[in-house]
Amino acid sequence: MKDSLIVLSGGLDSTTMLYEYSERIALAVTFHYGSNHNDRELVFAKLHCERLGIPHMVVRLPFIKQFFRSSLLEGADAIPEGNYDEENMKSTVVPFRNGIMLSIAAGLAENSSLQYIMLANHAGDHTIYPDCRPAFVEAMSQATKAGTWNGVELLTPYTNITKADIVRRGMKLGINYDETWSCYKGEEKPCGVCGTCREREEALRDAGYYNQIVND
Repeated sequence: MKDSLIVLSGGLDSTTMLYEYSERIALAVTFHYGSNHNDRELVFAKLHCERLGIPHMVVRLPFIKQFFRSSLLEGADAIPEGNYDEENMKSTVVPFRNGIMLSIAAGLAENSSLQYIMLANHAGDHTIYPDCRPAFVEAMSQATKAGTWNGVELLTPYTNITKADIVRRGMKLGINYDETWSCYKGEEKPCGVCGTCREREEALRDAGYYNQIVND
């Protein structure tokens, strides 16, 4: 049953969710808010939606880049290099980003008579991003349910699993992760040294993704 809208960035996590739950996704929405890497992600978001035959909508939020402060909005040189942890990655927080996106997604879901909004937040994000934590998604789900006529709720099945766990799910689905984007610098090629590149590499390695490629 097509009962869900997915917030799709074109990154590893949401792309995996797109494939894993494709049978119930009626609409994929990508938010372009002016980050360094939005354009790179958008290419893959469109690619996978076309491949799966899922309608895709792009919602542009230029006010975020205009009024908010975050290294994600300030160019490649502003992105910290090194480990994916709170101390190093705090500058990449875009204030209440998921709250803003989910509010719009709730209206779109209600408008399309869809029951759920799917978000691919995961356990690795909890220490860095407040709007990825269990308490936030639970509270936001209560708010969207109370504020929509059809009681729209959040569906966040990756909240308490790791990025490596997500990759393992994607491997079973045959996802080619070269067709996703993670690097926060958003240049022509992934830098390999920023926090998100390092987190991605670690997850792929821990999940045995490269071994699968060799064996195939």
